[in-house]
Formats: sequence, structure tokens, C-alpha cells
Amino acid sequence: MKWMFGVLAMAFPLFMNAQEKVVPLKYGDMDQWITRKIHESGIIGGDTKLLYEVGPVKELDGNTPYVNQGGSPWGNSNVMAKVMGIVKTNTSVYPEQREGGYCARLETHIESVKVLGVVNITVLASGSLFLGDMKEPITGTKEGEKALNMGVRFNSRPKAVRYDYKVKMSGEPNRIRQTGFSRKSTVPGQDCAIMTCLLQKRTEDAEGNIIAKRIGTAVIRYQQTEGWRNKATYDIHYGDISHTSYYDAELMKLGVGNYHARNSKGESVLIQENGWADADETPTHLILQFTSSLGGAFVGSPGNTLWVDNVCLVY
Repeated sequence: MKWMFGVLAMAFPLFMNAQEKVVPLKYGDMDQWITRKIHESGIIGGDTKLLYEVGPVKELDGNTPYVNQGGSPWGNSNVMAKVMGIVKTNTSVYPEQREGGYCARLETHIESVKVLGVVNITVLASGSLFLGDMKEPITGTKEGEKALNMGVRFNSRPKAVRYDYKVKMSGEPNRIRQTGFSRKSTVPGQDCAIMTCLLQKRTEDAEGNIIAKRIGTAVIRYQQTEGWRNKATYDIHYGDISHTSYYDAELMKLGVGNYHARNSKGESVLIQENGWADADETPTHLILQFTSSLGGAFVGSPGNTLWVDNVCLVY
């Protein structure tokens, strides 16, 4: 009889795992990248810089605004900017070789462009990889969130998000804010890397406002250096989680991230996330974002780095 119970104890986990369905996100293995060659303006040196996008393997040469290629759902913080007629780039997301393929490396760093008497901009840029797209060229540092179209259409109910990751923390006790036109300032609190997964039910009113109810939430902060962890799995919690023990008010509150999306008129508007949906609702959109720093645009600690690979949803 003890032998029988032992067999059942071993078989039950196998049975449970057999019922699990793992669905990789398109291009989520991070093995395919587009390389863009952007030619910066002569007044700042005229260098050719490389920007990287997750999508079908190809090379694009020229200062053409990027549009997602090959059905890729991924956007990132690598951008071509054109400020006061000057073409400048920022690269904070890179492909990096890993186990015979590639992963994504997201870095927080300082980016600057200085031309005496013309422009003097120094900004902190964090690495961000997300489902959605970016509108180029960026024309300034104000309201940078409006360039992002955050989230993709999605109508299923996964139980978890799964991926491989590695983290390197800067070691600084506080963060900095550097927006480009104001002085560098200190933001209290240690930096961390973030994964945000939100399921929303969106509607659009007659004026083009996007209204959203939150259906599912999974947010993780990484606060210490870690080596590679494979198949890290985080439950998606459905319904109103604001009174649970695992609720993180800073990172899980309604409206977190100041996310924008394009409405049916093609206008970028703030996603007005104004309530919790019932736990059994079906979503219309999925937001999934990885970022190397906490605090939004222009806030973080240079040196913070997050590696991501093999992104999947678990059912």
C-alpha cells in the first residue's frame, strides 16, 4: 500500500504538468533581430549608429521612421530622434548571444547631445521592451510617453507569464532624474528592474478617449543582482487585488505607468484605467513590459541591466 501511495505521489505532479499549456509569444525567444543603420547629423559628428528591433532578421539602412516588421508585436526604447533638425539616436536594448541564440539586454545609461549655441541635452535613458510600438522620430523629451503605443489586442486568459532572466543592479542607493533641460536631481530609493503584465478591457468613447478596466495583474520588481534563472513563472491575478497581501500599491495601482495608446483616429491618448473588472471578464488588450529602471521616463540608475529571453504565457 505504501508503494501505491508513492507511485501516486510521483505521478500526480507529472499529471498536473501534462495539463499545462505553454504558448511562446511571437519572436519571444529573442533569437531574431532587425539591425537599423541610422546616420546622425553631421553637426554632432555624423556617425552611423545601430538600433535593434525584435523581428525578422534583416538590415535597414537609412533615417526612416521604424514600423514593426514581420508581424512582430514588440517595441522598445531604441529610437531615432530629430530635435531642432538634428538626427540623434538612443540605444538601450541590445541582442546578446546566449545558448546558441540570443536574448535581449536592457540597459540604463546616460545619453547626451551637445552643439555649442544650438542644443545641449543630457538625458537618462532606461532600457524598455514591450508589446506595442513606438512612433518615430522623437521630437523632444516632453511627454515622451505619447510616442508609445502600449499593448496589443488580446482576448484569452493565461494563468501566468514565464521567461528567463538575469539582473545586474547598479549598487547606487538612490536614483537620478535627468530630463534633458533641467538639472540632474536625486530621486530617493534604490533602482530596480520591473516586469509588468496587465490584462485590460478597453473601450473608446465618442471623443476618442480610451477607457480601461483592469482584469489581470502580474508585476515583479528585481532589486538584487542575480544570475540566469530559467522558466521563472509569475501568476496573473484576476479581478480586484487591491486588498490582497501581494498587492504592491506603487506598481500595481490603477493607471500605473502613465501608459498611452492610439485610438481609432490614430491619436495617442492616455489609457484611462479607472476600475477593476470582475475576475471572470475577458480582456481586449495585453500590456507586457520589461524595463531596466523604476520611476518612468528619465529616472533610474546608470548601470542597471536586465536580460530577458524565451517569453511565454502559461495556460
